[in-house]
Amino acid sequence: MGKPLRVGIVGCGAIIAQYLSNFRKLNDVELVAVADLDLTRAQAVAEQYEGVRAVSVEELLAADDVELVLNLTIPAAHAEVALKAIAAGKSVYGEKPLAATTAEARHVLDAARDAGVAVGCAPDTVLGTGIQTARKAIDDGLIGATISASATMVTPGHERWHPNPDFYYQPGGGPLLDMGPYYVTALVTLLGPVVSVVGSASHTRNERTIGSGPRQGEKVPVTIDSHVTGVLTHASGALSTLLMSFDAVASKSPNIEIHGERGSLVVPDPNHFDGEVQLFSLGADAWETLPVSAGYVDAGRGFGIADLASTPQGNEPRAGGTLAYHALEVMESLLESARSGTAVRIDSTVERPESVELTVLTGGVDALQAQGTAS
Repeated sequence: MGKPLRVGIVGCGAIIAQYLSNFRKLNDVELVAVADLDLTRAQAVAEQYEGVRAVSVEELLAADDVELVLNLTIPAAHAEVALKAIAAGKSVYGEKPLAATTAEARHVLDAARDAGVAVGCAPDTVLGTGIQTARKAIDDGLIGATISASATMVTPGHERWHPNPDFYYQPGGGPLLDMGPYYVTALVTLLGPVVSVVGSASHTRNERTIGSGPRQGEKVPVTIDSHVTGVLTHASGALSTLLMSFDAVASKSPNIEIHGERGSLVVPDPNHFDGEVQLFSLGADAWETLPVSAGYVDAGRGFGIADLASTPQGNEPRAGGTLAYHALEVMESLLESARSGTAVRIDSTVERPESVELTVLTGGVDALQAQGTAS
């Protein structure tokens, strides 16, 4: 891939604004084209970003100056768009999840391997200072051998604010597949791969009422479980307890908490790139906030693409397809376990991605500078 890495975006929905903002900061990522099934949406984006052209999806996939396709379509279309991009000889980076199912995701990874192109996938929040500082604390032995973790995401439901929440309550939706990628990816980054899961699930309502927008008051049917819990057994022997809910109201539990023989860590929200990491050491009197010590500083969506651009050819990117596939299999297996009532083994595995030193992306990928302190 060239320098800078030339990117075309397929899908111009709400999430694109965050990518556009961060692309302006990343000298080694150059946006050249945008596409959407609704061409007017692509044109509206192109008008805001100098040097970017609005084209059809077919034109973008055929463009010689697009090296990587950023796939911001709905989850049901992730695999289809990725496979078309790979067939056109382009690397791909997608929003989470990698695909709607592990079967589709496997096709994507196999096609990319055969074509010799790279696959990356959100969430890249794990590359920020929050998760990376927590990982460094674990790697430095501050909590000793890890024993367990808990991950908690509780909200009464996205229909309260989302004007079109239908897909959250249809197959492929639900709290686990929607928010779980952030938590499962963080747990694997912190504690390593998962070898088996046990899950249970329920739902409290058969319909939801849209709370905002032009459809306010309209009822949406619920056809999936909206409360999912489970236990993940990591290859290391650590056990992670996961709770993802669109049913409960609120929680004071940490988003992620890690326990070891010599201490416990409170890890910040994995949906964000930064946040405080707190440590309670064995024998201490109180929690202490650890200094920021690792990760991309002031990161945001799209930093995973910059990281991919700096990854040597043939190496797996930190926010790579193999990690995304493993996280998807963990989530899919939790739902399978909830249906069957039995534990499910995880067939895939993944190496913990290489840690990120405290780094500022100031002059492009070639000018990454490790930074000893950060405000």
